[in-house]
Amino acid sequence: MTQTTSAHHQGRTAPPAARFDAVVRAAVGQGLLGEGSPVAGFIDTEGVRASVGALHDAFAATPEVLHTFAAKACSLVPVLRLLADCGMGCEVASPGELRLAVEAGFAASRIVLDSPAKTREEIRLALALGVAVNADSLDELRRIDALRNPGTASVLGLRVNPQVGGGSIGPMSTATDTSKFGVALCDPGAREAIVEAFRKRPWLTRLHAHVGSQGCPLELIADGVARTYELAEEINATLGVRRVTSLDIGGGLPVNFADGTVRPGYADYVAALTAAAPGLFSGRYSLVTEFGRSLLAKNGFIGARVEYTKDAGGRRIALTHAGAQTATRTVLMPDAWPLRIGAFGPDGTPKTGPSLAQDIAGPCCFAGDVVAYGRELPELAEDDVVVLYDTGAYYFSTPWAYNSLPRPAVYGFRAVAGPEDGSGHDGPVTFATVRDAQSLDDIAAESGLAHADALIQRDS
Repeated sequence: MTQTTSAHHQGRTAPPAARFDAVVRAAVGQGLLGEGSPVAGFIDTEGVRASVGALHDAFAATPEVLHTFAAKACSLVPVLRLLADCGMGCEVASPGELRLAVEAGFAASRIVLDSPAKTREEIRLALALGVAVNADSLDELRRIDALRNPGTASVLGLRVNPQVGGGSIGPMSTATDTSKFGVALCDPGAREAIVEAFRKRPWLTRLHAHVGSQGCPLELIADGVARTYELAEEINATLGVRRVTSLDIGGGLPVNFADGTVRPGYADYVAALTAAAPGLFSGRYSLVTEFGRSLLAKNGFIGARVEYTKDAGGRRIALTHAGAQTATRTVLMPDAWPLRIGAFGPDGTPKTGPSLAQDIAGPCCFAGDVVAYGRELPELAEDDVVVLYDTGAYYFSTPWAYNSLPRPAVYGFRAVAGPEDGSGHDGPVTFATVRDAQSLDDIAAESGLAHADALIQRDS
């Protein structure tokens, strides 16, 4: 399994979805998917290690680089700890994510805090811990002026918006003219104000930019990084001192959701950046990356039981337990976030037979809760299982609490290649619990059960 997955990432061609067939079958056989557990998320631990390995390989010639994982992409402590064990750092964007990163065992020096709305308390904590902080505005720099202890070990930077434009998904594009992130580099007077901010603050040593990831072509991403590199060169030349010593170039690798191939790859990313900013990898600046989705998406899937099927207006609909509560982006923006679907029988083996156009709908109580429309699949029936591929990032790790549906259990798995044919599909599959399914007691407690009478007026 390890060799197969490594080849998949280094060669940019993923094995077919069949590499998860044995996992689905084992999950059903071990009761992780079924009547009592109708939806769950699964993470391929060896696949994650291979993806991290491919990232490090792509940057192997870079003298000094810290690869951080964007915690928002999979905010589960065991997954974060796995990534830390693989040599990753962690990028966080909230007090909650910072707490998870610390609990996962990341050293403070390998944590980067980004957020457009940091509170004073959040900044104080980060500076006390020695976590790197990227200020999102000139006003935030002034707040750091007042809070910073000269003895802090935190590396401090400023996020800029290179304003290179957006990709095909507007909400995922962070370098548009009016983006809420960073200091708008092309606005009147902004460039001069940024240079002056670095002049006044010898402790300000990093520039940060992030153009976006999904829907953003490599050329757009590379253009944003190149403009940030040019700004660093300008600041250092203007000040006559090497004030900017590191560049946080963000994440920015889109995932191919159309099929099983990994494209673009990290080597493609490095090649695009090298062409746009030849000096970027020279060692003149240490680098920080913040990849998330691209590391985990293809290393995870959601399995969900088909509860019912029905026909309505000539359309076949399979009602499952995976909908907007766990595939939120796909349901709300289906054209931007399409998912591949697999069909399995009640025993977890792949379904065969003639294909039928079917909608795959979720359990949420609104009509648009559909994860796939008109998909040609073997005819689904009650107790079958559907699989939503490429969902290892964002999907089951950050569920939506709509309808008070319980958060699904999440399992890490390791599949061992079978000894007979070396296919990787016949060996044993072992599971480890990453997160327990949320219980109804948990839901009640989270919904204020302890304060049930708080709004009831009682006569004294």
